[in-house]
Amino acid sequence: MRTYIALLRGMNVGGNNRLPMKDLVVALEDLGCQDVATYIQSGNAVFRSEETEASLLSDRIRAAIKERHGFEPRVLVLGSEEMEKAVRSNPFPEAESEPRTLHLYFLVASPERPDIDALERMMGDRERCVLGDGVFYLHAPDGIGRSRLAANIEKLLGVPTTARNWRTVRKVMDMADQRG
Repeated sequence: MRTYIALLRGMNVGGNNRLPMKDLVVALEDLGCQDVATYIQSGNAVFRSEETEASLLSDRIRAAIKERHGFEPRVLVLGSEEMEKAVRSNPFPEAESEPRTLHLYFLVASPERPDIDALERMMGDRERCVLGDGVFYLHAPDGIGRSRLAANIEKLLGVPTTARNWRTVRKVMDMADQRG
């Protein structure tokens, strides 16, 4: 049995696409997932499953939510080892002490032609970023809401993403570690 992390996007934002976490837990359990736990209302779930294909889990979760709640959020499912690799590969360890300024954008696919020149032009004076393996790291010490780069990452990378701040990544990783 493997431990997985599901990162959902496009739900419980501005009163739209409401999905209580208890309903997400039930949906995951109905799909055969075990030891399910969620973290905050923005769609972070940790669970164990016999399934070996993360993409199949992603499709099943998305379909279950659509069937039960009428909308289809983007669902990225990562093995716990993928999340651990993203944590270990953080290029900005000094930013970990201010977890709200460090953001990991998990990529749905590898960018074929990211616009690196535009990324660099949009970067704020104090911002730093690194495109890693499956993750785009952004350190935005002046806040993510003020970052022109943050607002354009998907367009510039050319692939869908879902972002989490360092605090959320660490909490979800801790939950995954508890499940083995």
